[in-house]
Amino acid sequence: MDKSYQKLIQGNKLYAETKIFQDPEYFSNLSKGQTPNYLWIGCSDSRVPANEITSTHSGEIFVHRNIANLVVHTDTNLLSVLEYAVKYLEVKHIIVCGHYGCGGIKAAMTNTYHGFVDNWLRNIKDVYHKNQEELLVIKDEDDRANRLSELNVIEQVRNLAKTTIVQEAWSKRKLHLHGWVYGLKDGLVKDLSVIHDGQKDIDSIYRFNINGTKAKATEVKSAVPVVKLSQNRVTIKTKQRRVK
Repeated sequence: MDKSYQKLIQGNKLYAETKIFQDPEYFSNLSKGQTPNYLWIGCSDSRVPANEITSTHSGEIFVHRNIANLVVHTDTNLLSVLEYAVKYLEVKHIIVCGHYGCGGIKAAMTNTYHGFVDNWLRNIKDVYHKNQEELLVIKDEDDRANRLSELNVIEQVRNLAKTTIVQEAWSKRKLHLHGWVYGLKDGLVKDLSVIHDGQKDIDSIYRFNINGTKAKATEVKSAVPVVKLSQNRVTIKTKQRRVK
């Protein structure tokens, strides 16, 4: 058997033996259930383990990971985790944690074809496009990628706030959203202070009327085309209509 694989089996035995030595009831207590206060949405990168970098134990953090820690509204995997964590585990905090030196971020900054994963990375390209005026001023490529890592986290926290799951929770209790970036070079997290704890933090168009109260949407003037036919000629005019 491959030695690297065998190392995992041996490591697991050592882990179990160590835990039982430290606390004979450890696994018995752990098997009774979980009551985590935190949902962690992080990158799949093997160098960013949620429990280890926060010095927390098993059962304290509910974890979801994907490439570049994205919150995509069509991702049923993430939405299922989010609903379970918020509705049933009733976590108090959701942390989106990216990291500097992220391969997904760097890949999204290029026009290189990588295959199917490019469809996923398109979400990061959207963040880049949205913030390109700020990013293009940064000359150093690594610094630009690191700033994009921060902007990406901020955008994903905003995406969380726009979900029906989070907004339904806000209508009933407190739920805090946070954005972090982890530094591979020093092991420290940077809190981006992107704290959302209610619908007031997001634009009115994204607010759902969870309790049946109408939100005040921004009044928009839209051009309505009016088509007139006369003497074989078509005349198109527009008139303004107020939309709320």
